[in-house]
Amino acid sequence: MVAVAAACLSLAATASSASAQSSTSATAITSSRSFPKTTTVKKNLLAESTSTSVDSNSNWGGIESLNPPQTKSTAEKEAEAKAAAEKAAAEAAAQAAAQAAAQAAAQAQQQAASRSQSRSSLSASTSSPSATVTVNPPDSASASALVAYAAQFVGVVPYVSGGNTPAGWDCSGFVQYVFAQMGISLPHYSGAQATLGTAVPSLAEAQPGDIIANGAHAGIYVGNGMVVNALNKNAGTVYTPVAYAFSGSYSIRRLL
Repeated sequence: MVAVAAACLSLAATASSASAQSSTSATAITSSRSFPKTTTVKKNLLAESTSTSVDSNSNWGGIESLNPPQTKSTAEKEAEAKAAAEKAAAEAAAQAAAQAAAQAAAQAQQQAASRSQSRSSLSASTSSPSATVTVNPPDSASASALVAYAAQFVGVVPYVSGGNTPAGWDCSGFVQYVFAQMGISLPHYSGAQATLGTAVPSLAEAQPGDIIANGAHAGIYVGNGMVVNALNKNAGTVYTPVAYAFSGSYSIRRLL
């Protein structure tokens, strides 16, 4: 009986093994590689890949047709920000320059209108021989008061040869009149005015209120290389550079 049972178990195991082999052969599973076989070892594992080759018939679920947004590098962003800042600064500078030009034009227009009005008043006041221009008298007998007093006639009083009043004067007549208001009597001749007072060695040592004169012209120094003077018939009483008013040598004299 024992022998019979062992034979039966052996037959059952053999049948089961054959059945399993038959079943496995009927439902065999195969697989294929999605990526091509790589046989080359990548030496630099930290290097970023720049391209990937895949089979032309591979299907990635449509991601190969995606259009991702393009981003900019930090350098590109900084360059754009710098360009925008420079453009804004240039526009601000142009606007400031335009405003300054407009203000200067308005100021020049106001000054021209004021001078025109002053000339109109001067014409009305000089219609008779005894009329004079109304100006503020000097507030002291100082050189600064003399320069401030003389400035009131700039752009107002015309050049008149031989004249020495606000109705019209020549170069030495203007200097003579201004100093007379300070209580100082001068001759009406530029050559004589060039010999009065104390001599000043050079223009670098000249002070406002000094007389600059030679045999052809005279003026009052106001500083910064400028004189106030009755220049000619076209200009009248104006400020000019010393080098423009005097073509030759000149004398600098100090009376105050």
